[in-house]
Amino acid sequence: MVKEFLYRGIPKDELDSLSLEKLFLLFNSRQRRSLTRGINDGKRKLIEEIKSAKAGKVKNPIKTHVRDLIVLPYMVGVTVNVFSGKEFRPVAITSEMIGHYLGEYVITNKRVSHGAPGVGASRSSLYVPLK
Repeated sequence: MVKEFLYRGIPKDELDSLSLEKLFLLFNSRQRRSLTRGINDGKRKLIEEIKSAKAGKVKNPIKTHVRDLIVLPYMVGVTVNVFSGKEFRPVAITSEMIGHYLGEYVITNKRVSHGAPGVGASRSSLYVPLK
């Protein structure tokens, strides 16, 4: 049996029908503050692209640099390519992501693997012959 997704006790289909004001009350204070302060042009453009992708009008993948957009219930089911600082990484939005930021799902740094020290890295390497 598949477990039904609940966001703070409310099923997904009821989340879709909630008004934005009632939905804001379910979010944490950080997300509420971000959403009530307004949406800038970059976020507005991305939201319009996501809505048109849900309607099936967009053929190209959605690429964005907007990492601070909060995932809302109507965005579920869309794949967005989010910029990681080096490349665009695909993020398939699922119902468990509601209330989180897009940037949380794209890591911006990678593991550091240091190589061997070079010439001049320590005091003793000054006396190592180069040839």
